[in-house]
Parts: sequence; structure tokens; C-alpha cells
Amino acid sequence: MITLYDCSTAPSPRRARLLLAAKGIAHDTVEIDLRSGEQMGEAYRQINPQCTVPALRTEEGDVFTDNAAIAAYLEARYPQVPLLGVTPQDKAEIASWQWRIEFEGLMPVAEVLRNTSPAMVNRALPGPVNYAQIPALAERGQARLQHFMNVLNERLEGHDFIAANQLSIADITAVVGVDFARAAKVKPDERHPHLLRWRAAMGQLPFMQ
Repeated sequence: MITLYDCSTAPSPRRARLLLAAKGIAHDTVEIDLRSGEQMGEAYRQINPQCTVPALRTEEGDVFTDNAAIAAYLEARYPQVPLLGVTPQDKAEIASWQWRIEFEGLMPVAEVLRNTSPAMVNRALPGPVNYAQIPALAERGQARLQHFMNVLNERLEGHDFIAANQLSIADITAVVGVDFARAAKVKPDERHPHLLRWRAAMGQLPFMQ
């Protein structure tokens, strides 16, 4: 049985959790308490020396410790439902939007939170190494997030899904990014009607329940 090392309150493992759900893949879950710093403990370091979640242990015993590797493995091992595209063109379009959502959406939220939260002093980046906060990055992150909402809204005009006219990993990542942005006090509003429509429709899909 596949095992997902998860944290129910964190956005990054939510991406893996939704991917597993969309594909209907049965798995065990081990909850890692990020608030208490369990990810930094020796027991979890033996599983993932990067001290991050998610991590995925496969039936064969391999451990993948980032969302890119987890998605690549699950798509290859469980090709139905295809979420990374089927044709070369679709694969490229989905990969492009996936990268943009990570860079333009998820990263700015992390910049805001990790460079302002008192709980993350000297923890401005995830992983085993401590890094100091840089307040200017939080300011930039807010501006980038506002732009990201506009980009997604424009993209979704006349589209049910973000890429390749199909449900894909780009939609999953964008759901997590849009929801996570609320923690940085940014959320879509009346200026983003297409984004709001898409998010409401995504919320009705069975795997999102």
C-alpha cells in the first residue's frame, strides 16, 4: 500500500492528497505535525532528509519527497485518470501552466507568510537549513499574488479548466494556490468572475469533497 506522509493543514501535501483522490488511488496516511516541528525530528529525517511534506512511500519501497516526483510517479504507475496530459501538445500545455501556477501563485504566498510570520523567524525557507526573514519579499509577494489572480481570471474566460481543455494537475495546483492565498489576505473577488466560477465548479467535483 502507498503511504502519504501528510499534514492536513498545509498546502503542499494537499496537492498530493488531491492528486491521489482525483486518480482514486487507495493509500495509507501518516500525519506529520508541522506545528510541533515533527518534520525536523530524527524519525522523520530517516524518511525524508529534506524535512518537508509531502513524502510518498511506494509499494516498492521508494520514497519521493516533492510534488513533482510524486505526480510523475503516480501518473506513470496509475495512468487513469490522466492528469498530466495524453498528447504531446497537452502534456506541454499542462506542464507550462503547472510551472506558472507554482512560480506565480504558490511561491508568492510562501514569500508573504514565511517572511512575516513570527512563527517562522529564521525559517523563511522550508527544509533542514535555517534562513532569516526578508520583509521586502513579503511586499513583493503581495503584488505578485494580485497579478496572479488577474492572470488566472483572464485564462479562465471561456474555459472550464486551466489547460488542455481537461481536468489536470494544473487545476489541482491552482485550487491549492488560490485557497492558500487567503492566508496572505488575498482572494478572488468581483474583479475575477471567471476565476470565481471555476473555483466553485472545482469544489463540486467528487474528489474535492
